[in-house]
Amino acid sequence: MSLHLSLAPIISLIAGILILAIPRLLNYIVAIYLIIIGILGLTGGQLG
Repeated sequence: MSLHLSLAPIISLIAGILILAIPRLLNYIVAIYLIIIGILGLTGGQLG
């Protein structure tokens, strides 16, 4: 039995918990997420 975890759901879960705990982090988390997705999109990489 192997456990396979994708990166995107883990990042989403951590970001959601942080936003609930510290709502001011929302702007930073969204900005970082968009930057990472943009870089991955330009380089052909994929999350998950």
